[in-house]
Amino acid sequence: MSDKLKVGILGATGMVGQRFNTLLDNHPWFEVTTLAASKSSAGKTYEEAVKGRWKMDTPIPEAVKNIVVKDVADVEDIAKEVDFVFSAVNMSKEEIKAIEEAYAKAETPVVSNNSAHRWTPDVPMVIPEINPEHYAVIEDQRKRLGTKKGFIAVKPNCSIQSYTPCLAAWKEFEPTKVVVSTYQAISGAGKTFKEWPEMVGNIIPLISGEEEKSEQEPLKVFGHIENGKIVKAEGPIISAQCIRVPVLNGHTATVSISFNKKPTKEELIDRLNNFKEQPQEFKLPHAPEHFIRYMEEENRPQVTLDVDYEGGMGVSIGRLREDNIFDYKFVGLSHNTLRGAAGGAVESAEMLTKLGYITKK
Repeated sequence: MSDKLKVGILGATGMVGQRFNTLLDNHPWFEVTTLAASKSSAGKTYEEAVKGRWKMDTPIPEAVKNIVVKDVADVEDIAKEVDFVFSAVNMSKEEIKAIEEAYAKAETPVVSNNSAHRWTPDVPMVIPEINPEHYAVIEDQRKRLGTKKGFIAVKPNCSIQSYTPCLAAWKEFEPTKVVVSTYQAISGAGKTFKEWPEMVGNIIPLISGEEEKSEQEPLKVFGHIENGKIVKAEGPIISAQCIRVPVLNGHTATVSISFNKKPTKEELIDRLNNFKEQPQEFKLPHAPEHFIRYMEEENRPQVTLDVDYEGGMGVSIGRLREDNIFDYKFVGLSHNTLRGAAGGAVESAEMLTKLGYITKK
């Protein structure tokens, strides 16, 4: 019998669920043993369930092709078969909250890609390189849920990944104001160009709900635990615009920033290039060796050249220069379905395993 942790994927047939399957193929710690989706997919093999709608560049992993998809609502049956689950279900926010809590109460840790529980006060929302100390709130969450093993942990929105790491790297200089515009790929909406032809050569200046997430979620990431809840940070003040652009993968951000303690350009670049935290120290399987890199070329980062940096788990920064209104401005790039979605969740599960929050049942 394998010593690997048994993993279930909820919402396995959607784009993020598909990405989870590709990332977990031959994972050294985790083995996908259960796939779950809606009733319409239940009872089919995974290969049958995604026929005609497989969106990844690589083939369906052989290890999951013949797994029979279960109904995601069969919580008790699925919980008996797995040590933990990844959640990428496509439901209403209230339905997601309910089903994720049901799995947690069935003593099954849930590592979620969804936004439903991001503002639940005792649910940690973590970028492993930035705020893994927030996982400590899990003990308070377990008391609320009445569980010994079960809990919910989430990752932040994909749109914040291309600039929030910089704010963490520059924390000592006390960022005070940030104005950011994100230019977001269509895969962030679970689409390809074949499914969304009106995006070819087009820009849509609204992504519903995205700007509030971009302004508020970094503040929870930079917050602290108080009385069993995560209290968001008071600053920096962030103003965001989020725009959908005709790019398949990769979210680009243009950012202007002011500091309480103004650094030199050289100090800022140094902090980016030397930013290493626990995932790197632990050598987690999906942790990038270099989380953030600074690119000296004037025309970088570019999506076609740089989105796959560190297997899509790293963040590329460039064009750092002084600003006429703020102190500095720069451009950031991150892979939205790897670092920003399934990959970030897998790295989070690795960190939770390393810290002892996820164990065999």
